[in-house]
Amino acid sequence: MKIYAMLALCLFAFNAVASKKAITDEGDVVVLHNDGTWVYENGKAESVIQLELNPLTFSKHSDSKFMLKSAKTNAAFWINPKKWTFKKNKNGHDSAEYTLNVKGSDLYGMVISEQLEIKLEDLVDLAFSNAKGAAPDIKIVKKEYRMVNDQKVIYMEMEGTIQSIKFTYLGYYFSDSSGSTQYLTYTGTNLVKKYRNDIDNFLNGLVSQL
Repeated sequence: MKIYAMLALCLFAFNAVASKKAITDEGDVVVLHNDGTWVYENGKAESVIQLELNPLTFSKHSDSKFMLKSAKTNAAFWINPKKWTFKKNKNGHDSAEYTLNVKGSDLYGMVISEQLEIKLEDLVDLAFSNAKGAAPDIKIVKKEYRMVNDQKVIYMEMEGTIQSIKFTYLGYYFSDSSGSTQYLTYTGTNLVKKYRNDIDNFLNGLVSQL
């Protein structure tokens, strides 16, 4: 059985929790408001997240010659059409605007778009909280700021287990006045090294339509 159906559940719950509660990676309960803001349930002051900026610059690969455009935000995505297949979800209520797959492989991609502008650091906290709901052992392996095609994003890498399958999510998180975007790849943790070039080239196709 393909791992796609099980792993995708981790992040498809974004809309459902937008006005409920979540747990941060430090175990604190936060109340999530419909406008994308949040507060600690116990009144604890919000801590400033200190992330390092990766000094490298990241840009679109020369083989990424086909552009997908979000209909919800200003984000767009250059992909290599010789490797990646994609499907645009026509149901406007689905969290994932696009689902993607490298042909004949277990490497998958996903675009989750929201018209709410959410503070970048809060966006990654929400994504982690949603993933933790499906995989309680999930952990953040890496998190940093990056400049990707002149856009500031957060890169986050997470590892967890669902139904005995060890998986890894790797993605860029971006937000501006048009809304918020999660641009993700995921696969079995044992396959990340094998697919690393395809993952990097895919993620670095994130651009702004403006």
